[in-house]
Amino acid sequence: MKLPAWLLLSPLFTVQTTAAPNLSPPAGQSISLARRPPAVRSVDDWGSWAKNEREVLLTKYGATFPRKRGEGTNLLTNQNADSSYFGSLALGTPPVSFNVILDTGSADLWVADSGCQTGCSGISVFDSASSSTYQNRGQEFSVTYGSGQVIGILAEDAVQMAGFSVQNQPFGAVTQISSRLLTSPVSGLLGLGWQSISSSGQMPFWETLASSGAWSQPLMAFQLTRFVNATNAAPVEPGGSFTMGFLNESLYTGQIDFQNLPTTPSYWLLPMTELTVQGNAISIPTGSASYSAIDTGTTLIGGPSNVIQVIYAQIPGSQPGTGNWEGYYTYPCSTTVNVAISFGGPSWPVSPADFKLTQVSTSQCIGAFFELNTGSNAPEWIVGDTFLKNVYSVFRYSPPSIGFAALSETALGMNGVNGPPPTATIGSISATVTAGSNRASIKWIPNWSELVVVCGIAAGAALL
Repeated sequence: MKLPAWLLLSPLFTVQTTAAPNLSPPAGQSISLARRPPAVRSVDDWGSWAKNEREVLLTKYGATFPRKRGEGTNLLTNQNADSSYFGSLALGTPPVSFNVILDTGSADLWVADSGCQTGCSGISVFDSASSSTYQNRGQEFSVTYGSGQVIGILAEDAVQMAGFSVQNQPFGAVTQISSRLLTSPVSGLLGLGWQSISSSGQMPFWETLASSGAWSQPLMAFQLTRFVNATNAAPVEPGGSFTMGFLNESLYTGQIDFQNLPTTPSYWLLPMTELTVQGNAISIPTGSASYSAIDTGTTLIGGPSNVIQVIYAQIPGSQPGTGNWEGYYTYPCSTTVNVAISFGGPSWPVSPADFKLTQVSTSQCIGAFFELNTGSNAPEWIVGDTFLKNVYSVFRYSPPSIGFAALSETALGMNGVNGPPPTATIGSISATVTAGSNRASIKWIPNWSELVVVCGIAAGAALL
């Protein structure tokens, strides 16, 4: 089974549920993200987290325009100092909102069900009896992660996000959740990968919308905030935005560099073509050995041991970690580490603040790049939020491709700026699609301003 990237980092998933609908603008919207700084962690806590993150990733990736149709924005929440980013979607009739992790590294939607027996204490759950459109498909649903498993049944119901609705969307109504996989206020996960990697085999919510023509443009995009280096970060902060069907031109500058996926769509893959550390070019393999999964549900960056070793060889004083830090490296905190990555186009710098995962002694820090030797059918590199916080990232359905652009001053100005996190809202629907039909029913709403619906994305600390 595939493992959602967000689970690796930390089991602190939070989701808020709001039963009362709030009026929002129509489809063609954006989702705001909120960020929550991590609770003070000891070095041992960080070590346990790091070990779990690496093991979860290994499991997840198989170790061992004529007229506008629809645009939507979902505001994100940044929690635990960039450990994860979440938003919300609405489920059922009448619709009830739930906070979920948004994960481009997996492709299943699931939420905790009211019949949940284990692992769901204190979190919001979905009550199927309260939805007039709920249907039980009578099949078992399960997804296994490095840090646990979810089990339930496969069901279907209406799902709304950012002004879009998919009727009869398949999802997992989960009744058993491994300990600590979910922490309030997060109630589930929304996979944004391709159907071919779905554990249930069902078409994902996003792919149904994109293939039906419900979006103005066949793409979705992320902008993530940075609070990892903010000393005054609150537990939850604005996390950025996730848009469907359009590009928010206020959040990036220059051109978006699109690179086509090198294989039939599965994970969101790109070949890594260039890597520099402290200005020195690192030799990396070519072909499939360079394939990198661009994963919003993963916090850090994992890569093959031989290349990771060369990366840290460019940093004087670096040493391999031991114990829980096996696979990671320490380096002098006084050293500013400059890394840049190219995926066939421009070279994109990674902020030194993002390279530094945490400080483990008075002088030593842990780097955010770690050794990850995946299975033969999995990508060699898993590139998570350590990189994605530094770019505006676009995931395009047709042609299948990923694009990056430089963040604008507006986007950069959101980093480290305290503010209230977005609240879950349920807005009016401008485009409705029936799952499996590939037909979109578009309702035009005149004279509307931007519709904002809060959605969640797993951005960060964990590789599922």
